[in-house]
Amino acid sequence: MKRELGIARCGLACCLCSENVNCAGCNSGECPDKEWCENRKCSSDKNISHCSACTEDCKKGLLEKIKPYGFTRFMKRYGEEGLLDCLEKNEKNGIVYHREGLKGDYDDFDDVEELIEFIKTGKR
Repeated sequence: MKRELGIARCGLACCLCSENVNCAGCNSGECPDKEWCENRKCSSDKNISHCSACTEDCKKGLLEKIKPYGFTRFMKRYGEEGLLDCLEKNEKNGIVYHREGLKGDYDDFDDVEELIEFIKTGKR
């Protein structure tokens, strides 16, 4: 885990991402997707660091997907450090962020509250 990369504005875990080994994270200004990312643009326009700091409960952009939406909801309750702590603990216990391509253990949920409980406990 590259904890220093933290959590992307949309809630994805830059710290665990294996998609682009050269990416320095969403907030670095060097993100390869920065030009089209709706969540980055929206949060920048609102002058907030993450979608979790927004008062709206929206599902636009990447928040349409369960993992970033659940991570964002988790951060609203427990903060970024709380999420990073849980992700680090879960990774050490064998929970995988990206298994095949971009899918992993956090993607296998339909209910956001079940995902949040999984993040907290590492158990289904």
